[in-house]
Amino acid sequence: MTPGWQQIGAVWLPLPHMINMLPVQVDAWYRTGASGVALSVASLALATGALASMLLRVTGSLTAAATGAALMILNPNVLYLQSTPMTEPLLFGLTLLGIAATARWVDDFPARTVTAAGAALAAACLTRYEAWAITGAVVSLAAAVLLRRGHTMRTAGRGIALLALWPAIAIVLFAANSRWVVGEWFVSGGFFVAENVDAIGNPAEAWRQIDEGLALLSGRALVWSGYAGAALVAWDAVRSKPRASLVLLLALAAAAALPMVAYLQGHPFRIRYDLPLVIAAAALAAGGISLLHRRLQPIVAMLLLLMTVREATPLDRDAPLARESQREASAMAGRRAVTGYLQTHYDGATIMMSMGSLGHYMHDLSSIGLGIENFLHEGNGKPWEFAMLGPAGRVGWIVIEEQAEGGDALYRAAKRDRWLKGFERVAEGGGVALYRARR
Repeated sequence: MTPGWQQIGAVWLPLPHMINMLPVQVDAWYRTGASGVALSVASLALATGALASMLLRVTGSLTAAATGAALMILNPNVLYLQSTPMTEPLLFGLTLLGIAATARWVDDFPARTVTAAGAALAAACLTRYEAWAITGAVVSLAAAVLLRRGHTMRTAGRGIALLALWPAIAIVLFAANSRWVVGEWFVSGGFFVAENVDAIGNPAEAWRQIDEGLALLSGRALVWSGYAGAALVAWDAVRSKPRASLVLLLALAAAAALPMVAYLQGHPFRIRYDLPLVIAAAALAAGGISLLHRRLQPIVAMLLLLMTVREATPLDRDAPLARESQREASAMAGRRAVTGYLQTHYDGATIMMSMGSLGHYMHDLSSIGLGIENFLHEGNGKPWEFAMLGPAGRVGWIVIEEQAEGGDALYRAAKRDRWLKGFERVAEGGGVALYRARR
């Protein structure tokens, strides 16, 4: 109802949506998620290729390169997510590409330009917030490598400033767009209910949840191998100048900053937030293998692969992330009563529904012929704000989420006296209530 560049938004980063902007003009690709899935598959291929090429170029170990790729693509949770139109696979591809390109730039410094590394890191910073922490770590570690190799502070600082300029510009542009759209430079709250009370202001509990999620996703063998690999990579950077750029892999562990900050604010636990750390553990474990004696590398790699596959079986339909992603299954079944009532009685009047809480159900209602133009939601701006003051006379239907995360904005508004005056409750199910304007 209000089309324009503003709909790129101010909370979720824009690059995945900009990439999909043209493919989803084919309606079938949008409804099935086909273009988003294709992007995810290509992104995981990019991630494995970037890691393998970096390990092979820096260390010459084909075993480590193959092991790093295998540890990623054999994980059932990684495989599951790369088969969905989610944004994490693009994060994996761009961050590993950025790290590999930065390592090459550092190794060839100052002969090679910083363009490829800077552009990849900037693209990652426009994909998911984990990349902001990872990029900060990459820039810091790259500076340490340049100084370790004897470059002067001035020379290294000039090069690092050019590297950091690319992601800095990307973040500034995103912040400016946020300011234009919602009046805030950065939206840090208001899009979740702080129900993770044990972790609020408690770093130890927040870290326990992160560690538990990582172990569930990958198994303890890969977690401890990642720790060991991180120690070996850090130690090797101290004693070996030629392989010092391998230390850039440590930057992947900075992805833990996002769930840590979120949980400290009470964000509900989501095992999906640990998936970037599975990639970090795989890359660091492979990096550690590349530093072992040549004869030990295939033995250690085979043992690690066997233990990892035993704890996290590929193609496991009951993998933790697959289970978490189906937490809506029972609610979807319950909402059939609401869908059925709308299918039978819908009269063309506008339906007020929060996209922030029920965007997935809004999409599901396309199965009965409803399109985005049939709904009034937060993206419509002023019309939504006026309806929030009182929906009578402005909309014909209201759909309210009453259970998930404490209920949505409409559920809270409905608690106000006479807010639902003129409406009657006609159907409910799956935590959702349907109201219709009285004739």
